[in-house]
Amino acid sequence: MSDRARKTSLSAVTLTALLCAGAASSPALAQKAGPPDFAANNAGWIAMGTDWNALPGSPPPVKQDPAHRYVPNNTGGQPTFRIADINNPNLTEFAKASLKKTNDDVLAGKPMWSRSARCWATGPAFLLTPAQPMYFIQTPQQVRILAQHDNDVRRVYLDVPHSANVKPSWYGESVGHYEGDTLVVDTIGFNDKTFIDNFRTPHSEKLHLVERYRLIDNGERLEAEVTIEDPAVLIKPLHVSHRWRRVQQPIQEWRCAAGESNNPFSFAPDVDLLPTAAKSDF
Repeated sequence: MSDRARKTSLSAVTLTALLCAGAASSPALAQKAGPPDFAANNAGWIAMGTDWNALPGSPPPVKQDPAHRYVPNNTGGQPTFRIADINNPNLTEFAKASLKKTNDDVLAGKPMWSRSARCWATGPAFLLTPAQPMYFIQTPQQVRILAQHDNDVRRVYLDVPHSANVKPSWYGESVGHYEGDTLVVDTIGFNDKTFIDNFRTPHSEKLHLVERYRLIDNGERLEAEVTIEDPAVLIKPLHVSHRWRRVQQPIQEWRCAAGESNNPFSFAPDVDLLPTAAKSDF
């Protein structure tokens, strides 16, 4: 090989090495496939709406009774409490009876405040809590989902099976894993003291939730597709979704206790505020 050919060959090798090095240093090309980052730059997630949205092929979730207008807070009108449509064909008689009692209480003038407004654990309706963001803390062993409102915390244990004997609790036992760009969370072991939604649809201790979280719209939105199964309440499982919008701010301290300046129960002494128990759950 001539000196010129040898130099040309060496130049080609050098150029190839430089191109490879440049590709490796490019953020777009060098980014390794991994789990989605729901917490980047102090990302918080504020719920877009307070109801479940049915996915194609799903039975309908509980909605407002069309005979009664619902006016949410901060919309310019006098807010009202929800009235559930108990003609929903997917509800068992147990669920209809429970919702009818709630409807009757509202129509009789009883203030039916949400569980989060009364400082109670929200159970499955955790994802529907409005106004304030939720946050994620992700480690290889565990994902924690924190609600700024009331300081509620859900713990998702990664890559492990459910316990053999799960003791019922407010948020159940959640185990999870990543499937590409999606966090899959499987939860059982709820107690029966919370609700599926903001209409106060009840559930039993047989409730089973599967949530699938992923980022959409270039990371500006978070979406969860949720399967809700409980034969005591639902004739067929619900397949629903919910979305949140991103806010860039660190989690803030929030108090939920009697005596706050914004306490809405000063005129409703018959409504329980702070949860109490005769003995500890643990």
